[in-house]
Amino acid sequence: MSSVLSAASARISLFTKWFAGIGLLLMTAIIAWQVFARYVLNASPAWAEQAALLLMIWYVFFAAAAGVREGFHIRIAIFADSLSAAPRRAVMVGGQAVVMAFGIAMAYWGLELARETWEHVIPTLGISRGYAYVPIAVSGLLIAGFAIEQIVAELRASEVNKLWN
Repeated sequence: MSSVLSAASARISLFTKWFAGIGLLLMTAIIAWQVFARYVLNASPAWAEQAALLLMIWYVFFAAAAGVREGFHIRIAIFADSLSAAPRRAVMVGGQAVVMAFGIAMAYWGLELARETWEHVIPTLGISRGYAYVPIAVSGLLIAGFAIEQIVAELRASEVNKLWN
């Protein structure tokens, strides 16, 4: 993969990890506020639970996409690692092709789900329910792109430079 595309992929991955981390911090702050307001102020905010849930959906999907690029997703490599170079490469490329197809399916059906629910409103937040499904589509595109990067690297007998080991 060209150095420009690899650098762009690394920046996107870094952004997704920061986005996920900030989302986790915001969700934690919202839940902490909800607990404080409920037990100390006796006035639990109605919006807190749905806002925390919406943030969690966003950061989990973005972290999952980064996991494809960084290789920290769940996989069982004992079979592939026991093979010689050519069969191992075929298994690894095949596995990443399945991940890519899954990402494309996520992008398509996530977009469809967001579109179908766009008119529904989350009552406590006053925003479209479709916002809860947009990250499925976006992360699906990211997953497919990161899987393509992994396939190209495997075919070139190189590795994707991981940002965090």
